Amino acid sequence: MRIERVLANNPGPYTGPGTNTWILDDGSGKTVIIDPGPIDSAHEHAIIELLSGRHVEAVLVTHTHTDHAPMANPIAAELSVAAIGHAPGPFFDPDERVAEGSSVPVGDISLEVIHTPGHADDHLCFRAGNVVFSGDHIIGGSSVMVERLGPYLESLRKLKGTGIERLYPGHGDEIEDADETIDWYLAHRLERHAQVKDAVEQGAGSAMEVVEIVYADVDKSLHPLARMSVEAHLVLLSEQGEIALEKDRIVQNSPETP
Repeated sequence: MRIERVLANNPGPYTGPGTNTWILDDGSGKTVIIDPGPIDSAHEHAIIELLSGRHVEAVLVTHTHTDHAPMANPIAAELSVAAIGHAPGPFFDPDERVAEGSSVPVGDISLEVIHTPGHADDHLCFRAGNVVFSGDHIIGGSSVMVERLGPYLESLRKLKGTGIERLYPGHGDEIEDADETIDWYLAHRLERHAQVKDAVEQGAGSAMEVVEIVYADVDKSLHPLARMSVEAHLVLLSEQGEIALEKDRIVQNSPETP
């Protein structure tokens, strides 16, 4: 098995050094493309050039965000293969839909499909033996934006202790010691959850007010992204009965008087 990366030229505060497109080769030249990235002719050319002389069997998408999915349908059509993902989105319409427990054959390799909602409801990871292509569920060198915190924590725990050794993320370098990284992600997210709760108890009345407290040391250009994660924390606090939410305002629950 051989794994190669083609880095998209879309660096930025939300994408780090850029989106990783991964090429998985079973060792005989049969390959799949994972996350072909944004529409970019130079990136498409680099992918096609790397695949010269090999047999591409499918294009896989971990999730439908704009930095991962838009080129999936065009490049799949060019290569006359299926574009495969969990669900359609604004930038992607899968030819084949897969879900938890599905598998995708790549020559002698079978890629296990793992549904990992949290960063996005349609997020998938793909496992080949002891390695996982983790998309934006886990990335290199940073935490991720979370849309729904409860499912995200469950998705992290789903991968832990299952014999995974290495992660190939959607952004950043490959990650060794998968369980150690998952532990860090869990601890970081739970620490943030406690910080969000403390900010509410201090009187923060909206997600943006929480951001200004919890992310005071973070560049303000990243505050809109931080707000999305804070909103996920607030929804979980609401589900836990800690607060009530009314539109974009936080209503702190008062303890019952005996």
